[in-house]
Amino acid sequence: MEFNAKLQLAGLLEWMNEQMTNCGGKTAVIGISGGKDSSTVAALAVAAYGKEHVYGVLMPDGVQPDIDYSNGLVEVLDIPHCTVNIHAATGGILDEMERVGLTPSRQTKVNLPSRIRMATLYAVAQTVPGGIVINTSNLSEDWVGYCTIYGDSAGAFSPLGMYTTEEVIALGRELGLPEKYLVKAPSDGLTGLTDEDNLGFTYHAVNEYIRKGEVTADLKEKIDHKHRVSRFKFQTLPVYQNGMPIVPDEPTDYYNPHKK
Repeated sequence: MEFNAKLQLAGLLEWMNEQMTNCGGKTAVIGISGGKDSSTVAALAVAAYGKEHVYGVLMPDGVQPDIDYSNGLVEVLDIPHCTVNIHAATGGILDEMERVGLTPSRQTKVNLPSRIRMATLYAVAQTVPGGIVINTSNLSEDWVGYCTIYGDSAGAFSPLGMYTTEEVIALGRELGLPEKYLVKAPSDGLTGLTDEDNLGFTYHAVNEYIRKGEVTADLKEKIDHKHRVSRFKFQTLPVYQNGMPIVPDEPTDYYNPHKK
């Protein structure tokens, strides 16, 4: 089925309004990297809620060479925003680990900034009126688990969670975003490598597999493995069902083992 961004937008914007209402919020708080995902989510939020109800947060970790993308995006959308440099926070934690005899692993150094950024977004969201953190991950990344649990995988809801990278770009174009924000190669911001360098395959290959089932046997095995071992990042926190009664029979109460 051919992707039609214009048709998708109507239902997506309506859904975003419903989600914001369900959260009891009025201001979408979004981490702005200047790449296609955060740019498209910010543009969607402007379309859904109005620019006065969108708040962008730029979060460099020290000196960020591509910060101009983030600055440019908030100017293009004309949304309220702030810049919170997380370098002192990340550096402080790493220094304290060293002080107590723990040498941070490479993975610690890669994932920590993402978690600090999410903590920052929630701090901002609890400060601006009616702030709700909106997730900016897409289906292609989520499918292979290329996200940090309690970092960029978090948020109240995920507008792009069922759209591939190529579909996100199509949505961004339909929303009128400048091309530069849609073609910027995503990277972890630490190693100098792109997401695709780290994964060992392209998102286009993932997308062809997801939407068409077209994939080589070797690549299918790699993608399936990454998908399988990363599902825990997207599950509701498991709790032990001890058999004790829970009286309220609310359909949304996942703690209740007896719910219908």
